[in-house]
Amino acid sequence: MKRSFITTALVTTMAVSFTAEALAVEWNASVWGKRRAFTEHVEKLAELVSEKTGGDFTINISYGGLSKNRENLDGISIGAFEMAQFCAGYHRDKNPTITVLELPFLGVTTLDQERRLSEKLYQHPAVQKDLARWNASLLMPSPMPQYNIVGVGNAPSKLADFDGFNVRATGGIGQAMKAVGAVPTSVTATEARQALDSGVVKGVAFAPHAHMAYGTVEGGKWWTTNLNPGTVNCPVVVNTDALAALSDEHRKALISSVGPALDHYVENYENNTMGAWGPKLKEKGIAEVSFTDAEIAAFREKAAAPIAKAWIEDNTAKGLPAQELYDLTVKTISETK
Repeated sequence: MKRSFITTALVTTMAVSFTAEALAVEWNASVWGKRRAFTEHVEKLAELVSEKTGGDFTINISYGGLSKNRENLDGISIGAFEMAQFCAGYHRDKNPTITVLELPFLGVTTLDQERRLSEKLYQHPAVQKDLARWNASLLMPSPMPQYNIVGVGNAPSKLADFDGFNVRATGGIGQAMKAVGAVPTSVTATEARQALDSGVVKGVAFAPHAHMAYGTVEGGKWWTTNLNPGTVNCPVVVNTDALAALSDEHRKALISSVGPALDHYVENYENNTMGAWGPKLKEKGIAEVSFTDAEIAAFREKAAAPIAKAWIEDNTAKGLPAQELYDLTVKTISETK
């Protein structure tokens, strides 16, 4: 009888242990480069999820060890990892709906506005259907400020100086630069400094954090303070099957952590990244180039309306509600100012 009790207790203990182990979830998240302002929301999300679940749900963040940045969406589609960050401009044909947020001169002025705009668009059924083709569910944006250019050689004094200028610029920013005669190329972020140092490009369009993280300020000679042609949209997505497989507790822990993670991201960018940006330019002796209001207006006239019109026509032809998505974008920007 004693032996029977011990055996029963042992089996019960093993069953409880197995159940506890089975409930533990481990996800892999694919990002690239190194930890920086651009990935702080992913880092914070992983921290919060682990805290809320007592370590039963962990997210392991890999900086380039799981996939190349241009292949992250493909990795999500086949379940190679459960979470990933990517930029729409890397493969416009794979995510045409969210490229509306990369159109030039949309008029977004703050990170909070960029965040709310992205969150609104991500809720649109056409956008969700677009990403569903890759078995991807949109989790959160990576709000970024307007891009500007760090360059080498003679600094431009007017927009005409960009004629024939080779620049690393993707998405709508690349289209905007092309509109003023520049020659955009879409080398990846990790290749940008090498391209600048080797003369493949004469300038690189990035947000401030990326200029610091990828070292373009190390060899750059000048910086455009107010060109502000646009920004890129880089969502964080999760594999839809992996999301569906989460327990209610773990799913709640994940979703409820998105808001605080984005709050942390915006606060960190505004206080730490931008706080370091000005001193970094002075430290490296980088000249600040500012364009007149008239030059910026001319740039906007050449790029904004024609590129938006072409985007609407091209994507309408693909069967997408392009005009509706554009109108939603413009309306949301107006409402969030």
